Amino acid sequence: MINPLAKLVPGLLEGKPEKKPTRDGFGNGTVEAGKENPNVVVLSADLGDSTRAAWFQKEFPDRYVEVGVAEQNLATVGSGMANEGKIPFIASYAAFSPGRNWEQIRTTIALNNMPVKVCGMHAGIQTGPDGATHQMLEDIALMRAMPNMIVMVPGDAEEGKKCAVAAARNNRPTYIRYGRASEPVFTTPETPFEVGKALNLWESANPKVAIFTTGSIAYQALVAAKTLAEQGVDVIVTHFHTVKPIDREAIITAAKNIGKIITLEEHQTTGGFGSAVAEVVTEEYPVQVIRMGVQDEFGQSGEADELMEHYKLTAPHIVAKVKSVTGV
Repeated sequence: MINPLAKLVPGLLEGKPEKKPTRDGFGNGTVEAGKENPNVVVLSADLGDSTRAAWFQKEFPDRYVEVGVAEQNLATVGSGMANEGKIPFIASYAAFSPGRNWEQIRTTIALNNMPVKVCGMHAGIQTGPDGATHQMLEDIALMRAMPNMIVMVPGDAEEGKKCAVAAARNNRPTYIRYGRASEPVFTTPETPFEVGKALNLWESANPKVAIFTTGSIAYQALVAAKTLAEQGVDVIVTHFHTVKPIDREAIITAAKNIGKIITLEEHQTTGGFGSAVAEVVTEEYPVQVIRMGVQDEFGQSGEADELMEHYKLTAPHIVAKVKSVTGV
């Protein structure tokens, strides 16, 4: 059953939930952060409307900087502003930031420990018709390997807002991964949120598998958990909105108490969230970890729902994987 302590949207799995893209959370979150702290600024690489950076521009036009189609410059200008006491959010498509400007992020932001908030928009396969060039599936791996960098992957628009507000307060280099497609909103303003602390969404009495998620695929895991419960298969679903620092305690507890873990991510399985979980498990309490995600492939053009099905990241495929692991 849905964990009542998670304080999710009432009746979440009984009807059709409201859908919003997580990038809306970026727009709302930066506006809230801007009201809280006058040092918050937003920089865009000629993508203000689609990244929702324009929402901040409307509220604070004097604190918005348009650098044009120049992602390397976006990172270095952001670092310079941070060095002078500002709290910059730099926004572009994830394929370009951190995809194109990784070296500038590394050298001018992370190496100098500048509190720039790198916001990779339109990440994952749900960028859809834009195709493989714009479907960034390697960004979690790139950014979690970066010293000093916090990495957050919100599950829905509400959590996307919380990530932005938290990033504005943390005085650290931070990467936040946002999506383009409208996805179910399953959390509320009252849902617990703490950087580095995972959230138990679904708990059963005698779980046979722990399902770990990051990003909006968490909703698919909840649908799968409900289906499995109806078929007599107990699982837990734990959502990690923070990939770095990862909640080691939650991982070790599941490894010891349950013994089988499935990770879900809209990202390459190599180097991503599943790899981060596996690293903890191998160091602390070795158990079976099965990573569901994109298996060493590039994306392709298609509608968001079609691509999620093609890469076997929808609820029915999660159900099938749990059954194969448990032998049900």
